[in-house]
Amino acid sequence: MSTEMLKTPMEVAVYQLHNFSISFFSSLLGGDVVSVKLDNSASGASVVAIDNKIEQAMDLVKNHLMYAVREEVEILKEQIKELAEKNNQLERENSLLKNLASPEQLEKFQSRLPLDNQTMAGSAEQHSQYGAGSAV
Repeated sequence: MSTEMLKTPMEVAVYQLHNFSISFFSSLLGGDVVSVKLDNSASGASVVAIDNKIEQAMDLVKNHLMYAVREEVEILKEQIKELAEKNNQLERENSLLKNLASPEQLEKFQSRLPLDNQTMAGSAEQHSQYGAGSAV
């Protein structure tokens, strides 16, 4: 159908919206183009039909995106859990090594650390002294 056959600006707008919507959603859904014909005699019904098709396509896209987001959240939760476990293990190892090292060895080790690492190590000690737990 060409736009010359349409009589009102509303019909032209609906026709253009239809073409845009179908091509947009078909590109999202893998190229399957659904054909919806406009009927000049029942433009109100065709607008409703187009609205319904657009709403269905948007619901499909929304469901797909929600599924993908939920899947990604689960993956990230698992990674956070693994990192928290690794962090706890490294903190235990660090504490054990500090307890086993002599004061001279600790002093020698700390003198080799850059100033930034000493500041971070001091704040980490304060953090562990106050018993702050994991936020996970």
